[in-house]
Amino acid sequence: MQLIRGLHNLTQPIPASVVTIGNFDGIHLGHQHVLEQLKSAAVERQLSSIVIIFEPQPIEYFAPDKAPKRLARFREKLDYLKSKQIDYLLCLKFDRALAELYAEDFVKSILINRLNTQHLVIGDDFRFGKNRSGNFQFLLDAGRKFGFSVQNTDTLLIDGARVSSTRIRDCIQSDDFNQAAKLLGRPYTLSGKIAHGKKLGRELGFPTINIKMGDKTLIVKGIFAVSVKGIDNRVLPGVASIGTRPTVNGVDTILEVFILDFDQDVYGYSVDVEFLHKIRNEEKFDSLEELGLHIEQDTIKARQYFEQLKQAGN
Repeated sequence: MQLIRGLHNLTQPIPASVVTIGNFDGIHLGHQHVLEQLKSAAVERQLSSIVIIFEPQPIEYFAPDKAPKRLARFREKLDYLKSKQIDYLLCLKFDRALAELYAEDFVKSILINRLNTQHLVIGDDFRFGKNRSGNFQFLLDAGRKFGFSVQNTDTLLIDGARVSSTRIRDCIQSDDFNQAAKLLGRPYTLSGKIAHGKKLGRELGFPTINIKMGDKTLIVKGIFAVSVKGIDNRVLPGVASIGTRPTVNGVDTILEVFILDFDQDVYGYSVDVEFLHKIRNEEKFDSLEELGLHIEQDTIKARQYFEQLKQAGN
């Protein structure tokens, strides 16, 4: 898959393509349904498949204080789309110029002139362009005018309700990771490369792997039982903390994982951390000694959780 960051990096127009557009936050089963239809249409027509996303997401541009916390970072989105053999990911910077672009101008300048769109796969609730004037009916009319077909993707329902990023956020905020996994089609996961930290966990007797999460505000925060994948084809149980580490006056969001019964140098590995069960919220403690005691209790609870999983599996 080729990542194109901005139209200015698309040096030559795509010869012909099948396109879909959206935020794809979390890439849940509804998103996956859209991507399957995109791939199928591209294969059938022998054309390139293109996913268009925006950074920041439009609501983050228009109402940053009201924007929902993200389910995933750009990295997770990129890795998942790569795994689905999408040909191009076009990431458009959502700025004033794009916000002021009328729907018809978006179609002409991007979909037609740059991507040579032959077929568009889109949700029936998709809105775009200045004042959100572009909708599914607009695209049908534009398709007849400019010569591309439009495919509607029906809403995916699970347990009688629409699969959406909002619904998954609600599940995570209510600590229902089983239902979140059902809607995602996989456990809720964050990924990244293991980096050197301040070795504080090691000093407390709980050496952790550390993954920097960047500056995007994520929906998940607290202490969790997790599985770690990506180290020697193993699935490793652990207890994770994600947050700003208030006890040591941290600022950046960091994912730290103490892998149970594990002692190996894994710096530089890229891993997937699957969130399975919430143990508690992130707290600020009065001392490192008190923090160490709570980490010990968290580890006991994580072991109990994995033992229950094991027994349930039997």
